[in-house]
Amino acid sequence: MKHGLTRRTALLGGLALPAIAPSLARAAEPIPIGALLPLTGAGGAYGPSMAKVAKAVADEINAGGGVLGRPLGLFTEDDETNPDSGVKAAHKLIDINHVVAICGTWASAVTTAVAPVCWQSKTMLFTVSGADSITKLPHHGYIIRTQPNSHLQALRVADFIAARGAKSFFSLSAQTPFAHDVYTQMTEEFAKKGGKALGDIIYDASKTSFRAEVEKAVAARPDLIFLNAYAPDLAILLRNIYQAGFSGPRFTPGYAATPKVIASLPKPVTEGLLSYAPSPDPGSPGYKRVKEILGAEPDPYSCQVYDHVSLAALAMAQGKAATSQAIHDNVRAVGDEKGMPVTDAVAGLKAIAAGHAINYSGASGPCKFDAIGDILGCKFRFDLVKDGKSTLLSIS
Repeated sequence: MKHGLTRRTALLGGLALPAIAPSLARAAEPIPIGALLPLTGAGGAYGPSMAKVAKAVADEINAGGGVLGRPLGLFTEDDETNPDSGVKAAHKLIDINHVVAICGTWASAVTTAVAPVCWQSKTMLFTVSGADSITKLPHHGYIIRTQPNSHLQALRVADFIAARGAKSFFSLSAQTPFAHDVYTQMTEEFAKKGGKALGDIIYDASKTSFRAEVEKAVAARPDLIFLNAYAPDLAILLRNIYQAGFSGPRFTPGYAATPKVIASLPKPVTEGLLSYAPSPDPGSPGYKRVKEILGAEPDPYSCQVYDHVSLAALAMAQGKAATSQAIHDNVRAVGDEKGMPVTDAVAGLKAIAAGHAINYSGASGPCKFDAIGDILGCKFRFDLVKDGKSTLLSIS
């Protein structure tokens, strides 16, 4: 399924044109921004909400006067949570729509495939993918990641399961760059705490049962089974584990333990399931705005896309040019520790137009990035399924 473009062509007042602005006809031309999202496939539980938030942010920026006197034109494409589809969609956004940035890539395999298309064309890529390997690519500064990398996630996961008393774990993993990185680094971090990784099996996602893989995991007698899976696979894994009689903790990324997956299974199958996810900042105005847009508690990826569109707009305003190069050169400058605190793009754009340095902190929290484009830190949330519903254990 391919979603067509959403283009905003009306220029609304409210932001003065800078002295170096182009002609009025040129000034009214929309600035093309791309959203490359998992509207279908394994990430389909998140893509539609991410798309809704991206559109709402673009609409708010346009209603506030746009960027450098021009509205944003948002082009949304479905990557189908598939690398080949992602590359085709990225080429369409870059070669046909001429976007200055692509926001929102979700699956690490998709981002890994799309990244060269972006840096070779000098198009900024904002991603929520977690695999360490992504920002180690030779991207020349054209990748910004709002999701904590796999090393930071593995560290927090190892801390959590050790604190709950586990001395060993076995991993059943999807065949993704993120899953590979997390297992390797989680093994190292867990060993520092006296724990031991007993093995990792990469399952074939095309199968309708993972019984053989589960039996090998259970036979290793781990204290905990780590299910580094996508949502469709998690449902099968949990059924197979229950049938195998394993009574220990099962732990999985939050993007797999969706409400839909939990509701689709009998309560005994999901009871006690633990999950983790990088957490947005629930106390921030940006988080509250995303909650209003969605009419529900936001997922971390929708919050990050809120920040992707905002950061792209603010960086262009800071650089006084509606180009990918301006975003590349100024995306860190809009998080100036000494700048005026702002929590939404419209306020930030007004502050920049007035000559102020800004310190943007959005729905996902402070947006500070290191030299290779990784977010410097974030909170994590941990949940437990009880009586068929996921309940919050902690945010830290």
